[in-house]
Amino acid sequence: MWGNKKKVSKSINSLIGHETKIIGDMDFSGGLLVDGKIIGNVTANDDETAMITINEHGYIQGEIQIPNVIINGTVEGSIYTNNHIELAKNARIHGNVYYNIIEMANGAEVNGKLVHVTENDVPESLDSTVMPACLENPDKDPEN
Repeated sequence: MWGNKKKVSKSINSLIGHETKIIGDMDFSGGLLVDGKIIGNVTANDDETAMITINEHGYIQGEIQIPNVIINGTVEGSIYTNNHIELAKNARIHGNVYYNIIEMANGAEVNGKLVHVTENDVPESLDSTVMPACLENPDKDPEN
């Protein structure tokens, strides 16, 4: 498992600055750094190496559907990642987290469910229209 890591985008292609507020859904590829606010869903544009980094003052209100996620700020909404998520000490999540691999620092906070999924459970494109039934309705028992 550990030796089978996918190449992750380490470069920042897009930046949402500290004084910036975006209202609306956002699609991107490559690396996205968020120091400001996004009110809307954030998704990676068919890029399995895409990564979002939400810094300490960064805030997102909406769903995040990105293969690689690093959070040290606040997210109000569910997070779907089929690769890796890292929650730093100032991370505050108000929603469910669907992950394959998770790292969580002392002090990070998740107010919702942590749901482990394998890479095969989550489609390569994290488009909500093709999410497995267990991810579309997290309260539904996937065994039934």
